[in-house]
Amino acid sequence: MGNLFSKSNGKIQINLSRLAINRIISITLIIITLITMIPVITTIVTSFKEQADITRDPPIFFPCDTDERQFDIRECRWAVEGYERVLGYQESETALFGFELTGRMVRRYIPNTILYALGSAIFVTILAGFSGYAFSRYKFKGHNALLVGIFAVTGVPLLTNMMAIYQMSIVLRRTWNQMIANVQFINLPTYDDRFFLIFVYIGFFLPIGVWIAKGFFDAIPRELEESAMVEGCTPIGALIRVTMPLSAPGLSAVFLLTFVNIWNEFIVAYLLITRTEYKPAMVGLYDFLSQNLINLQVLAAVCLVIALPILILFLLFRKSFLRAMVEGAIKG
Repeated sequence: MGNLFSKSNGKIQINLSRLAINRIISITLIIITLITMIPVITTIVTSFKEQADITRDPPIFFPCDTDERQFDIRECRWAVEGYERVLGYQESETALFGFELTGRMVRRYIPNTILYALGSAIFVTILAGFSGYAFSRYKFKGHNALLVGIFAVTGVPLLTNMMAIYQMSIVLRRTWNQMIANVQFINLPTYDDRFFLIFVYIGFFLPIGVWIAKGFFDAIPRELEESAMVEGCTPIGALIRVTMPLSAPGLSAVFLLTFVNIWNEFIVAYLLITRTEYKPAMVGLYDFLSQNLINLQVLAAVCLVIALPILILFLLFRKSFLRAMVEGAIKG
């Protein structure tokens, strides 16, 4: 206790070593992590409960009670009813693995989300890569003003523009349908909400992608490209062979950031998608919510099914993603 407390000028001071401070920080972080994990653990446990255990009064956290004991792990009543209703598991002799999944979430909503997220992320990454390289390597008239404008756009919430975007979708749909009716000699495709939704996502996530990419290109020395051109590379060749591989962490951060944000997006898809077969997973989750207000095991199961692909993505690329985000913030 003599090393912990000291008295100076009538005041008691606390002396903490570096080891003690690190322990306090570690304990605090562990407590915060456990608190944030409570909703996740609750959702997982709920997804494996039976309907009878969910509607019990008073409620129980683990369905492992008996008449004699409040908790007996050998008597736990775990069930997969929620997952069966979400996935639509059915045995099939013609299927490759002897079964097929017929649920709307896995047959319709999640594939649509993969299409929107993957398509938008690829275009954003390509456009942000070339734009970030141009802003980093070339100084042209209006360079700084354009950068400031792009940065200002990133601060505008998407909801602020939703009324204008919604009106644009209505006008485009009406104009395209009139064009199809008037033009008879060309077989024009029907208007597809999916392409307009991807276009909106690209426009919203491209500005922040440009800034992240520019930060990484700024950190790559120009001398590397000049050395490659001295050896005989063209400017495009130096860009593809030297600069792009070195900027891969930054471009991967742009891709992952765009993919994850679009995967979790709801309001834009809810307003712009009019056909049920084009709805993404988050809108599908809203439909499940309206149909299963008391079936909490179904809602918990669908939440975990939607979150599973993103969880796997982060587990596979967590190191490169976090390193790219930190380095992009420092270098940008």
